[in-house]
Amino acid sequence: MSASQDFPRPGKRLSEKDRASMVRVDQAGEFGAVRIYSGQLAVIGDRHPYGRLIAGMAAQEERHRAAFDAMIARRGGRPTLLSPFWNVAGFALGAVTAAMGPRAAMACTAAIETEIDKHYSDQLEAIGDADPELSEAIVDFQAEEVEHRDAAIAHGAEQTPAYPLLFGAIRLGCRVAIALSKRI
Repeated sequence: MSASQDFPRPGKRLSEKDRASMVRVDQAGEFGAVRIYSGQLAVIGDRHPYGRLIAGMAAQEERHRAAFDAMIARRGGRPTLLSPFWNVAGFALGAVTAAMGPRAAMACTAAIETEIDKHYSDQLEAIGDADPELSEAIVDFQAEEVEHRDAAIAHGAEQTPAYPLLFGAIRLGCRVAIALSKRI
């Protein structure tokens, strides 16, 4: 996605439409992450040792979502029209991976956060110095997303049976969600 057709090349002026698209997709992603962790917690619960870890990640994702909600409101933008779908799909993905086992839940987190790290890096490259508010939020949130990925790997994500397949499928789904949320 780096310097892709979706975002202008570095140094090219970002239009309001480009910025609105960026904020919309970022808000959708954070909303989806909140729903994924909700699904995982519904299955794993707070008694499992990973419950506290997941709840902590969920709280950070909720803070990210709230920041993008506020940014959308201040800028007169709109969230993706796919929010009702992401609501259900995110919860289902979280619940299904948690039902597969705690390590599969961690594999889900590792896959999503790997893709989000790449997505945020691509956005930062496209933004340059054109939108300091958005850049600052992305840098802050990206650091936490990388922490989530690293924690998931440290908690056994890669020991999940068929990890490469699960990891790849979830990353692909994440890329599709990003592409759809940019436009719809």
